[in-house]
Amino acid sequence: MLNAKVPEGKIEEKWRNYQAQSRLVNPANKKKLKVIVVGSGLAGAGAAATLAELGYDISCFCYQDSARRAHSVAAQGGVNAAKNYQHDGDSVWRMFYDTLKGGDFRSREANVYRLAELSAPLIDHFTQQGVPFAREYGGVLVNRSFGGVQVERTFYARGQTGQQLLLAAYSQLNKMIRARKVEMFTRHEMLDLVVIDGKAKGIIARDLQSGKIRRFAADAVVLATGGYSRVFRLSTLAIGCNGSALWKAHKRGAFFASPSFTQIHPTALPQSSEAQSKLTLMSESLRNDGRIWVPKTKGDTRKANDIPEEERDYYLERRYPSFGNLAPRDIASRAAKERIDAGYGIGRLKNAVYLDFKHAIERFGMETVNDRYGNLFTMYKKITGIDAYTEPMQISPAAHFSMGGLWVDYELMTTIPGLYAVGECNFSDHGANRLGANSLLQASVDGYFILPNTINNYLAQALKEEHETTEHPEFSKVEQEVKEHIDHILAVNGCKTVDHFHRELGKVMWQECAMSRNKSGLQKAIGQIKKIREDFWTEVNVTGHSNELNTELEKALRLADFIELGILMCTDALDREESCGAHFREEYQTEDGEAVRVDDKYAFVSAWEYSNGDFKLHKEPLDFEFIQPSVRSYK
Repeated sequence: MLNAKVPEGKIEEKWRNYQAQSRLVNPANKKKLKVIVVGSGLAGAGAAATLAELGYDISCFCYQDSARRAHSVAAQGGVNAAKNYQHDGDSVWRMFYDTLKGGDFRSREANVYRLAELSAPLIDHFTQQGVPFAREYGGVLVNRSFGGVQVERTFYARGQTGQQLLLAAYSQLNKMIRARKVEMFTRHEMLDLVVIDGKAKGIIARDLQSGKIRRFAADAVVLATGGYSRVFRLSTLAIGCNGSALWKAHKRGAFFASPSFTQIHPTALPQSSEAQSKLTLMSESLRNDGRIWVPKTKGDTRKANDIPEEERDYYLERRYPSFGNLAPRDIASRAAKERIDAGYGIGRLKNAVYLDFKHAIERFGMETVNDRYGNLFTMYKKITGIDAYTEPMQISPAAHFSMGGLWVDYELMTTIPGLYAVGECNFSDHGANRLGANSLLQASVDGYFILPNTINNYLAQALKEEHETTEHPEFSKVEQEVKEHIDHILAVNGCKTVDHFHRELGKVMWQECAMSRNKSGLQKAIGQIKKIREDFWTEVNVTGHSNELNTELEKALRLADFIELGILMCTDALDREESCGAHFREEYQTEDGEAVRVDDKYAFVSAWEYSNGDFKLHKEPLDFEFIQPSVRSYK
């Protein structure tokens, strides 16, 4: 049985009850305890800085050349908080309800309520750190709306909120580095987890500049490595983003929860060619004032500005009048796909829809629109050459966020004692669909507020145990396995590039396990991915050596994990015979194409155990004590 360790009591009291009863570690003893944090984004930098401030001995790892390059920097639109500054009826309870409903009732109530509860103090926390949130003329913090809600609770810094929050976290991390409370290892990538007597005791990492394999021991390990949507290859994620740390932990015993729950973002720049390596996100905040439409005539070749108003189909406003252009991401993406597949797509490849600001400019004026979205419009023009002030943007759905991740309990601990997962790399808060602007929130709250309060429970016990060193035989064993794995990839010496196999994997995943899935397609996909895996290990060509800077080797190691992860994702999607949130099984939909949940069979979290190349399903029942699941409608 999976023990979520949810505290007793009313939902409003659970977090306070937990804190009142949790164990503490004496300040003098904290310096004796070592914690490894893998990842330096909002979750990782926040956790490393806060734990170091508390007195723990911290080592922090990132594969980038600076913690400032973590992918949290790419988040644009904002961060949610139930402050009710707009006096529009918002509250912690309403945010809790919106998030639970937005995830289609496939997340744990207690975790979701805690996310909403801690959102308000997080804004105060960042404001005190100097984050330049947007303000009204009088100096009051201003809000805007995001998808799936009917209030304004999103705090933002133009279209670069993630960058500003990361700079704040980076400054706190750097402060602890200068104080010698955090040892920072840049350009190091975790290649495996070391588990001794069933507990996480360290990692094996590769120095990406020299190629040297190194051992690191600790009393606890925290993964803050982000999501795995690069499994689709073309995504809004940075090229280096990967799921390898998660996958290695999974193969060492950490259960993987809801791996098929991946989000397709409705507003990204459309793919323009086969040679393209990634896609560019355009913030969901644009849907506050921009209106999404397609021509009412199939295959219309006229320029956007030449199509009169009466010949435009504002399909989100037509289908979802209560939420309009701010329908949740999964719904907006599927609606765009339906229009594109039906022949109404626009652009050179007919794979996009319009996002139009004409009416917003007429209503608010150019200056206001520029003040809200200026940097996004500038970025769009740099990439496409099109001035979005004078003609509509072209946007298209793209792989973006992972709601799935390592299974964690209320303390954010995985099924391996001593191994924690924070931020996007765990499954805990978003269910089957994440609401916009909850990503920065979860990463920050996990790292700054939750983990520093829960890890004490485990470390208080670790004080009484032997502190393992890198001389333990298990470190030698795992290091040798890592080296053999690298040698195996280099020895294949085939005739096809790593990118070739990633492209093939991405095509299968996008076609069969993205916005819509079905039984026959998923079964076919599993067979295709297994064939890709077989071909990869006989035909891939990785140039260079292991003892040097070798980006092709880095890509190959990550892709080997993505291939196996792709099989698990399709297996999970095949097992869950219902539609919920971003998991849309074509067999389970209403006559007008809306998702149909099957609560009596699938009101549980799928937690998969790795078992000698196969996967065993465990179920965490979702008991809804405070909000009863209902039909998720945004009409």
